[in-house]
Amino acid sequence: MTLPSLSALTPVPLEAFLTVAALLFCIGVWGLINSRNAVRVLMSIELMLNAVNINLMAFSSHLDGQEIRGQVYAIFVITVAAAEAAVGLAILLSLYRNRETVDMERFNLLRW
Repeated sequence: MTLPSLSALTPVPLEAFLTVAALLFCIGVWGLINSRNAVRVLMSIELMLNAVNINLMAFSSHLDGQEIRGQVYAIFVITVAAAEAAVGLAILLSLYRNRETVDMERFNLLRW
């Protein structure tokens, strides 16, 4: 069995990337709205950021061609998402040690 050459491969259309990104973003929004668990909320935010990264990469490849502007922005978003996840998990760990729950409804630390 021989592998096809690179010239025989057809590129994936932009609409396919946008569909996957929209689906991921919608799943993230649904998880953000419907979840009471703080870890699930953080995971939903990460899904939404990954959907944005897919859009950045797809539009960069489609519009710029050989320019790497979209890839640079995507790497920046990945870096910010990693910092957000680390800080968010540290806050959740602190809250869990104090309240022994990760339920968002029971975090009422600012109330009297």
